[in-house]
Formats: sequence, structure tokens, C-alpha cells
Amino acid sequence: MEFNRIIKLLRKERGITQKQAAEDLGVSQALLSHYEKGIRECGLDFVVRVADYYNVSCDYLLGRSAERNGMMLSAEDLPNPEKMKDNVYHGSVLPTMNKKLISNSLNVLYAKIGQCHSKALTTEVSAYLMMAVAKMFRMLYSAEPHNASSMFSIEPHRWHGYSDAVMRMAEANVEALLDGQDVNGGEGVKDPACLAMTTESLTREFPLYTPSLLNLVKTSETHVKGLSPQE
Repeated sequence: MEFNRIIKLLRKERGITQKQAAEDLGVSQALLSHYEKGIRECGLDFVVRVADYYNVSCDYLLGRSAERNGMMLSAEDLPNPEKMKDNVYHGSVLPTMNKKLISNSLNVLYAKIGQCHSKALTTEVSAYLMMAVAKMFRMLYSAEPHNASSMFSIEPHRWHGYSDAVMRMAEANVEALLDGQDVNGGEGVKDPACLAMTTESLTREFPLYTPSLLNLVKTSETHVKGLSPQE
């Protein structure tokens, strides 16, 4: 299911035309087009040829790994940006893995935002992310009825709708800023070239953190696909 999307992505990242890729891979352009659209399934020999051509693993081509070299990450493989001597999650692998995926991905996210030189963009992205964390924390805190509700100044019946509205507004402002519009006196992104990136360029620029980001994206898309109606 991932193969057609990935081979098209790899070709476009390399800046290669479909005609050129087809010639190099020894197939017709029509057949490669069918492979990229998912109309036809290819044989194992073609998968291996594509892996060699783009210098990636077969596991990556088949969507089994978010890493181009096919590596399956474990919690120990991921750098901890906080450099904690004693990780409070060390007794459970899954929370440790997820925490590192999120923390490391944020390093890439904020680095790319910084390259756009838009304080407004940083502000709006931060507003969205902070509200998401605040919502989750409040849910956890409120699950125990003995916890003092006076910690929060906004009543529960208003909090849910208002917090959702803040996130939606921040998301809309981010879209406007990325479209070059000024928001609340802050300048939008005037040159979207600051956000030009490929999986290869991200790996070169952020070798420690890109594996986390790619795995976070893959995990998130798996969750979304789980909500899609089965054909």
C-alpha cells in the first residue's frame, strides 16, 4: 500500500522525470506510471532494482520502516534531547519511545520554523502545541475527583469548547502566515523556499532527530488510516 507513494516521492525528491526513471529502471513509462498510481503491482525483482536505484532498503520501499536504511528504531536508539541521567519512564519502553519521538520531532519543527524568520509563525505554532499539552494535562488531572478543581480558572463546560477554538484559530493563523499573510501585526512567510525539504535533506540537516520525525509521521498516518472506511 505504501510502495506507490514512496517510489513517487523518491523520484520527485531526486528531481527525476518519470520518463528518465523508467529508462534507468528498464521499464516503460506507462508501466512505471501504473506502479506509481498503484494500478498495478510489481514483482520482487523490480522492488530490488528500485531499492538499488534510490539507495534505500526494500523495507523502506514497502513502508515497513520509516528509515531509508530499513532500520527499526528502539527507544535506546533515539537521542534524548534533555540528556536526563535517569529517565522516569525507564521501566516502560512505549512511553519512553513516544516521549522521545515527540521531543526529537519538535527539535526539527522549531528549527524549520526558525529558518523562516517569522516570530508570528513561532508564536502561533507554540500556541497550538501548548494548548494541546494543556488539554491532555487537564484531562489527566480531572480524572481524579479529589484533585482540587480550583487549579483551573476556566469552568469545564467552557474549557472544552474554548480550548478547541484556540487551537483551531492558531491552526488557521499558521495557514495564513504560511500563505504570506500578516497576522495580528506579525509578518507572514514571504518566501516559502525556507521550507523546502526532502527526506534526504532533513536527514542531512538533522541526522539525530529526523528518524524520530519520520517515525512519528508514519505512526500518525497509521492512526489516521485506522479511522478510514475499509474497502
